[in-house]
Amino acid sequence: MKRSILLQSVFCFLFITLLTSCNKSKNNSDQNSETRIVKAKTKPFFKLSLAQWSLHRSFNEQGADPFKFAEIAKNMGFEGLEYVNHIYAKQIDSLGFIAVIDSLKILSKKQGMDNVLIMVDGEGDLASPVTAIRNQAVENHKKWVDAAQKLGCHSIRVNTFGTNDPEEWLPSVVDGLQKLSEYAETKNINILCENHGWLSSDAPLLMEAIEQVDMENCGTLPDFGNWCTKRKAGGNWGECLEEFPDKYQGIELMLAEAKAVSAKGYDFDENGNETTLDFMRILKLVKDSDYTGYIGVEYEGNRLSEKEGVEAIKNLLLKSSESIN
Repeated sequence: MKRSILLQSVFCFLFITLLTSCNKSKNNSDQNSETRIVKAKTKPFFKLSLAQWSLHRSFNEQGADPFKFAEIAKNMGFEGLEYVNHIYAKQIDSLGFIAVIDSLKILSKKQGMDNVLIMVDGEGDLASPVTAIRNQAVENHKKWVDAAQKLGCHSIRVNTFGTNDPEEWLPSVVDGLQKLSEYAETKNINILCENHGWLSSDAPLLMEAIEQVDMENCGTLPDFGNWCTKRKAGGNWGECLEEFPDKYQGIELMLAEAKAVSAKGYDFDENGNETTLDFMRILKLVKDSDYTGYIGVEYEGNRLSEKEGVEAIKNLLLKSSESIN
């Protein structure tokens, strides 16, 4: 009799233990589910790409291998790549254009990275008031359109300096952009204008040019910085004499035709905020425009190292995103 009671007690204990364990497991599962939901709610509305220009000193001056760009970006927590064409100038001279592009495609695929766009410099002036110069620039850019298609990018970013005379600049830039966009359309590639200085940083005028081109694949790449419309001695770079008066209005205007966005940053305070730009305000403008693509991180400061600057911008973007979600 005592043995029977003892066995019943043991079976009862085991049953209760098993039941409790199941309930705990269910509760843990529910908690994990809730955690996943919370994480999903705070996920940024954008993906992060790394602008290669952020590391230009590493590649151009310190001897880093530009073919390791995909590996470096992945290790820093990025999903997408934004190439700078002239960083590969030496490799193109020694290996050939096609070999370089093929290598970048293989290396990015190996790292599981998305190729987003190519920033093209040094291929002529698409906004030159001289027709022959403008047409040659169109021809020079075509190989980068082809390269973007091969890499799986959606766009190339072009420069539109030309002249600081709005009456000359507008018809010239419309002509250059239209000719290049017509070619790029056959390759399913976008031609993007960045506020990159001179009249390209005059947002209302730039948007008038985009409107006149009137092609689906001709759009903008609004940069958080780069609002200098006039520089000393008329140079493309150097001391700034005049800026577009309202950068936030400029970004908002450009977002209407944005197919990429560049999060420029220069320096940061003790709380991690950019000292010259209100990232929260800008990111809200980006979200309100319904943009959900890649935001490229582009560090252009001097105080922090390049990698520290990149991390500072990335962290500020993620922090700002959580605050406006």
